[in-house]
Amino acid sequence: MKKLLLVALLLPTIYNAQNDLLDEIDTDTTWTNYTDAVFKGLKIVNFESTKLVAKKEFTLIVSHRFGSVKDGFDNFFGLDEAVTRLNFVFGISDGLNIGVSRSSFQKIYETSLKYRILRQQKNGFPFTVVGFNAFLINTGLEKDNLPYLEFKHRLGYTAQVLISRKVNTNLSLELAPTFFHDNYVDNDEQDNSQYALGFGGRYKLGKRWSVNVDYGWHLNRADNSLYKNPLSIGFDLETGGHVFQMHFTNAQSMNTNGFLGQGAGDWGDGDFYFGFNLSRVF
Repeated sequence: MKKLLLVALLLPTIYNAQNDLLDEIDTDTTWTNYTDAVFKGLKIVNFESTKLVAKKEFTLIVSHRFGSVKDGFDNFFGLDEAVTRLNFVFGISDGLNIGVSRSSFQKIYETSLKYRILRQQKNGFPFTVVGFNAFLINTGLEKDNLPYLEFKHRLGYTAQVLISRKVNTNLSLELAPTFFHDNYVDNDEQDNSQYALGFGGRYKLGKRWSVNVDYGWHLNRADNSLYKNPLSIGFDLETGGHVFQMHFTNAQSMNTNGFLGQGAGDWGDGDFYFGFNLSRVF
């Protein structure tokens, strides 16, 4: 009887402790004085976020970006012109990730490194700083159209510094100075080495939902270029072991060099694309 009475007395405490633990997992907390859950997805929309995959975790991100909605029913609002990207990311450590991806947009293969440099602390350093470098091969270029094409022309490089701050429980912001280089560009007046400044943010709408926005300001785009700066808006939904991201953007490419250098859509003309990312942790 005494044992049953003891269990009965302890049950509310155990129940509340379990709920407190689940609440900590679902909400934003600080661990060992570091600010956690600045972003829940590895990307804000197009731009990389400062989130990294944990040590020895393997994450698969399946991304779809459909065609422009501008043509309406002719291409079923872009569903007939989808491109896909498969991105595999592994956590070598909590602060170092390696990634390998393949995109059907220009048949691009990419390898990447993402690494934490500094981390936001409660009552301490105010920002999280992460580096991102990528090396890509554009296998979609055809020698029939480019008779002087060499292998080196297929190569591209990316270097970013991602600087984020969790302003409060609901709002996180990021700045992303970016350098990217393509050995081949389709405009004689465009420099191969290009520069951009990315802006992004996340605002929580609820325990599982957030609205995300990012924008890339290209700093040395050629005056006669037909491409536009990428503006994107999306929503994150956390469901168990993965994050589902839905978004609209005026750039169909999902690689950094592509969405910054070759974003062809124009929001003012209703020329934008619907897409989604599905992340799964193994």
